[in-house]
Amino acid sequence: MEQSLQLINEFLDRLFIYGPWLIYLTLFAASFVENIFPPFPGDFFTLTGGALAASGRLEIAGVFAAVYVGGICSLMLVYYLGRRFGRDYFIAKNFRYFSADDIRRLEDWFARKGLLLILFNRFIVGARAVITLVAGMSNYRAGPMFLFASISFWIFNSLLLFGTYIFVVNFETIAYYFHLYERIVWPIIIIIAIILIVLKIRKTKKSAA
Repeated sequence: MEQSLQLINEFLDRLFIYGPWLIYLTLFAASFVENIFPPFPGDFFTLTGGALAASGRLEIAGVFAAVYVGGICSLMLVYYLGRRFGRDYFIAKNFRYFSADDIRRLEDWFARKGLLLILFNRFIVGARAVITLVAGMSNYRAGPMFLFASISFWIFNSLLLFGTYIFVVNFETIAYYFHLYERIVWPIIIIIAIILIVLKIRKTKKSAA
C-alpha cells in the first residue's frame, strides 16, 4: 500500500513540474468529453481533482470551476445539437443506441417531468446526454435549460468534491476506525457462524434420530 502511494506521488510530482494549469485543463477536457461520449468516466476525474485539492496540490475552487465549465459547455452543445437537427432527423436516423422508440419514450417522460429531469440530470448516470438531447429536440427554452442544468452541476459536483475532500483529509482517522471495526466485527461474525453450524448439525442429528 505504502509503495503504491509512493509511486502515485512520484507520478504527480513529475506531472506538476509543468504547473497546475495542465491538471485544470485536463479536468476541463474530461468534463467536456463526458457529455459528448457518455461512457467516458468524467466523474472519476472530478474525484481525482477533489483528492488533489485535499492534498494541497490544487485549489478546490479551481477544480470546481474547471469541472463545471467543461461540463456545462458540452451539455449546452448537446442541447443545441438536439435543437438544431430536431426530432425528425433523429427519428429518421433511428440510431442503434438512440432509436425512434427510445426517442418517443423519452419525449413522453420529458413532457411529464422535464424540469425534474434537468434538475437531477447529473444524478442520472448513463442518461445525462440523452436527456439533454431530448430537451433540445423538444425546444425547451435555453435560459431555463442553462440555469437548471447549472444547479444540477453545482449540487452534484459539490457533493462529489466535498465527500472526496473530507475523505482524504480524514483518511488516517477513517482508516483507524475501519481497522477497529474489522477487529471487532469479524470475530463476532465468526462466532455467530460457528454457532449456526453447530445448531444446524444438532438439528440434522435429531431429525435423523
